Amino acid sequence: MKNSFYSPEELRELGFRSVGEEVFISRKASFYGIERIAIGSHVRIDDFCILSAGSEIVIGNYVHIACYTSLIGEGRIVVSDYCNLSGRVSIYSSNDDYSGASLTNPMVDRSLKNVVSEDVTLEPHVIVGCSSVILPGVTLGKGVAIGALSLVKSSCEPFTIWGGSPARRIGTRKRDMLALIREDD
Repeated sequence: MKNSFYSPEELRELGFRSVGEEVFISRKASFYGIERIAIGSHVRIDDFCILSAGSEIVIGNYVHIACYTSLIGEGRIVVSDYCNLSGRVSIYSSNDDYSGASLTNPMVDRSLKNVVSEDVTLEPHVIVGCSSVILPGVTLGKGVAIGALSLVKSSCEPFTIWGGSPARRIGTRKRDMLALIREDD
């Protein structure tokens, strides 16, 4: 009987660019452009997650990506050390033009579309609440907390708390977690 997570040997055979130690990836997760996905150590990716790498996806150490979360787009997506993505979070590094001036969807010839792609970066210690959406070009600074059901369309300063649609700053986050791993600001 197989475990619900891939074994270390199976992970190596799947074709990731790199995979660290103590990585737990559900057999029910989906990967596209797997050769452009790098995963650090102490990472868990739960059921029904989708990682679709355009240029690349880089996942740091001590990262949890909860069920039904997706990381998709042509731009680079970085999820740094100690990040936590709650269930149903969507991170997009590409976005269609909704103005009606061009066509949309992946089945249309690229010359008829106006897709914008920009990198998305989650710096260390970021936590993103369930069902939040992060749009292209956003950087979530170190220690940022995003509340559930938020739409993040602009970058957020380190150790701030954001929520809403569109997300707005609603507070400041403590830095106590840094002392737990002897990390400086």
